[in-house]
Amino acid sequence: MLESVIFGYTLFGKITWNAMWSFIVVGVLVSCGNKDSKTTVVLGKENPEQLMAQADRVELDNDGHLLNVPGIKGERSPDEYRVTYKGSEGPGKGKQIVFIATDHEYRGEETLPALARILAKRYGFSCTVVWALDDDGNILPGGSDLKGLDVLEEADLMVMFMRFANFEDAQMQYIDDYLKRGGAVIGLRTSTHAFKNADNPNWKHYDYKYEGEKEAWHGGFGEVVLGETWVGHYGKNHQQASKLILEENNREHPIMRGVQSAWAQCGGYNAYPQGKDLKILARGRVLNGMTPDAAPDTSKEELPVAWVRTYQLESGKPGRAFTTTHGASEDILNEGFRRMLINACFWGLEMEEEIKKDNPIDFVGGYEPTTFNFEGYQKNVKPSDLAGWESIIMPRK
Repeated sequence: MLESVIFGYTLFGKITWNAMWSFIVVGVLVSCGNKDSKTTVVLGKENPEQLMAQADRVELDNDGHLLNVPGIKGERSPDEYRVTYKGSEGPGKGKQIVFIATDHEYRGEETLPALARILAKRYGFSCTVVWALDDDGNILPGGSDLKGLDVLEEADLMVMFMRFANFEDAQMQYIDDYLKRGGAVIGLRTSTHAFKNADNPNWKHYDYKYEGEKEAWHGGFGEVVLGETWVGHYGKNHQQASKLILEENNREHPIMRGVQSAWAQCGGYNAYPQGKDLKILARGRVLNGMTPDAAPDTSKEELPVAWVRTYQLESGKPGRAFTTTHGASEDILNEGFRRMLINACFWGLEMEEEIKKDNPIDFVGGYEPTTFNFEGYQKNVKPSDLAGWESIIMPRK
């Protein structure tokens, strides 16, 4: 009889203790949810029975603090942010190229994987494309939740199509380390204003408007690495296309080898690049229309739209940089413009001897670009949807 009473009391105590801990843990999680929208979303997907079961399984350390809560969504794996296209044979075999895609308007999330496939399939490079993602793991153009830049540690070239990014410190460190070792950089369109992170005390000097105590960084990443930051539009975007006019003094530059009849649909930028070893490769003739045969706008001078230079961070090594103020998704449909970008990658890698005027630059797999505009991106697309050679860029869902 006494044993039964003791057993019943012990069982009642255990149940009561577990119930108390269940309510405490759920209360803590809900409280955290009020401060963290991601936690709130996760809780909203669980039913009460699941939450109670999770609470009963909470592990404690020696001080009684929570160690983990099974079922709560963990940090997303870096591999979810990226896709690698691995070439097998060609002059690029053994070389690593990293493409960073996150701009709001010009569909860089489509331009970069298309270029990556060409370089991997036709020339043997290993090309990794990294995208920013939303809370559901879908590609979010212009987003700053981007991980997986550890691949820059082994990269030979970094190709950027970014705008107003504010990455976490760990990802910024990979970029900074890459630039300090003088890694080659290709910057497309909005990459002149790649970062808007003035509120980050560790990396605010990368901000496109930086004018702080680090004088060598005035103008931010765009000015320091690419030779120009954001100045403004030149002509009417979405109404005036641009024809590329090769700079007479640099017609023989390797990047312009085989480039003919190049034009771009996205409008011009004000650009006045400067820097060591600067060479203007092409200027933009603003057109009164969105076709290559439209009449020129004679009120506009021809400003630089493609150039090369040498950059060097403080305490860093010198590196090659190529910049174009164009590069939207539909721009690379033009063979001349697309060839210029492919050639620029070879030049950045110091492989000028491999640049032939008739190198194959055909698209690999389906390329069905979205017309560039804000909020006009293809939604519910994950990086894994673009894996392989034949998947459509960009799939419609």
